[in-house]
Amino acid sequence: MKHYDYLIVGSGLFGATFAHLATQVGRKCLVIDSRPHLGGNVYCEEKEGIHVHTYGAHIFHTNDKKIWEFVNSLVPFQHYIHCPEANYKGERYNLPFNMNTFHQMWGVQTREEAIDIIERQRSTVKIALNGRAPRNLEEQALMLVGRDIYDKLIKGYTEKQWGRPSTELPAFIIRRLPLRFEYNNNYFDDQYQGIPVGGYNPLIERLLEGSDTRTNCDFFDYRDELTSLTDTILYTGPIDRFYNYCFGRLEYRTVRFETEILHIPNYQGTAVVNYTDRETPFTRIIEHKHFELSGKAVTDHPKTVISREYSSEWKVGMEPYYPVNDERNNALYAQYKTLADKETHVFFGGRLAEYKYYDMAPVIGQAMQLWHNIC
Repeated sequence: MKHYDYLIVGSGLFGATFAHLATQVGRKCLVIDSRPHLGGNVYCEEKEGIHVHTYGAHIFHTNDKKIWEFVNSLVPFQHYIHCPEANYKGERYNLPFNMNTFHQMWGVQTREEAIDIIERQRSTVKIALNGRAPRNLEEQALMLVGRDIYDKLIKGYTEKQWGRPSTELPAFIIRRLPLRFEYNNNYFDDQYQGIPVGGYNPLIERLLEGSDTRTNCDFFDYRDELTSLTDTILYTGPIDRFYNYCFGRLEYRTVRFETEILHIPNYQGTAVVNYTDRETPFTRIIEHKHFELSGKAVTDHPKTVISREYSSEWKVGMEPYYPVNDERNNALYAQYKTLADKETHVFFGGRLAEYKYYDMAPVIGQAMQLWHNIC
């Protein structure tokens, strides 16, 4: 006799959403996680009354009304517009690249002036390429935005993120770099944007209502016991580990965080500042209180919490964050997917199991689609 309809390995948004949909129609789910907490990378910790995004900034954004209404039916969301900035050796620039950025960089006032500068710089690159396609990220970025923006706002940040020179990175990593010829610092174009009131933990708690959960539970340490409890598994962990790395290990980038409580009400004036020069060892600083507080509420709170992010190559024992979707790794993943597609009682989903970076709304959408397909 099986105890559960589904064993769900991983309590992030994919697994938690699937569990919610299953329990809503009476299915019994056991959700496990190897970490000491639930929620995957959206987990938040409270420090000094501030909800700290433990694994990096998470801003919910989507154009999908169905998904937006779904998450808002579970917990209230507060309005938040993401307006990050870049710091290049002390110079501050608005992101994404828009007329504020162009004015800060060149002193231009009109879109025509900005377009003229960018097109002149792009034409120089086109001449140098002499009709051939860009062969690496540097050439691709120069073709898209020109030399000034690339040198100050892309090159150093990208090389820190990926741990190698831009000339050694494939061009497809930067397929497009949107340029806004308007004064608009809203990072996302999506109609719906926000952050759950009280951080993401309440959302995960609502999604997992009705499910049994176990933390500090590595699937591979208890595989025989766990699989005896169910006929069907939803696996959201690294797909190569599921198959005991039989074709080799997939590569990831990982992130290390240094979090600090400061006895000042405001450190940088915004939630996220990217440090785009190559010499600064971290990629960005998050000041968490700005996700939920603004105006007078910021200064009324006497302390603040910041996190510095350091990007590095993933090694065994580290948390995998970003798939390295180059040709070698994509081909390796395709081999694992061939095995996964043959499974009849195991389903795979999420960024690690699909070796694909997902924003939060799309991962919820994928979980909904999977449930629709198999229910």
